[in-house]
Amino acid sequence: MDQVFEETSHPYTKSLLSAIPSTDIKQKRDRIILRGDVPSPANPPSGCGFRTRCPLAEDICKEVPPFVEVGGGHFSRCSLIEKYKREMEIEVSANS
Repeated sequence: MDQVFEETSHPYTKSLLSAIPSTDIKQKRDRIILRGDVPSPANPPSGCGFRTRCPLAEDICKEVPPFVEVGGGHFSRCSLIEKYKREMEIEVSANS
């Protein structure tokens, strides 16, 4: 369970976690605000159900994403996991 918080791999999970308030007033958290309308469950978008609101969405997201193991038996369903992980590594090293 800690991996979900410490090594977030899906953009939707990252946006959800950014909404959790911190009990530490000194800790600044960057809030991810999702744009767009929530898709209708009666008429969901093709491919990734989050793609219409995902800030990282690309054309490949119109196809059903594969389950990708991201470590320790934890899986994520995102076509952009590898690219996303690289961007996160760059973001983390830039903030260090």
